[in-house]
Amino acid sequence: MAKAPTEIRSLARGHTETAINVLVGIMNQTEAPHAARVSAACAVLDRGWGKPVQAHEGTEDGPPIGVIVTGVPRKGDE
Repeated sequence: MAKAPTEIRSLARGHTETAINVLVGIMNQTEAPHAARVSAACAVLDRGWGKPVQAHEGTEDGPPIGVIVTGVPRKGDE
């Protein structure tokens, strides 16, 4: 039987310290390919500080980007 997503998440989180140590090890290996070192460094930063926010912008020629939210129940609607 397949494991529930929460159980898988819990199992993965149990390896957090080891995974971070592996990423830091790769990041610090001067003999490792530059792409691997950069990828490991980005992964460490993303886990520690979160991914950078990306602005959503339209083009100069097009209309501004808008968001339409649907399916949100209003108070009293049930």
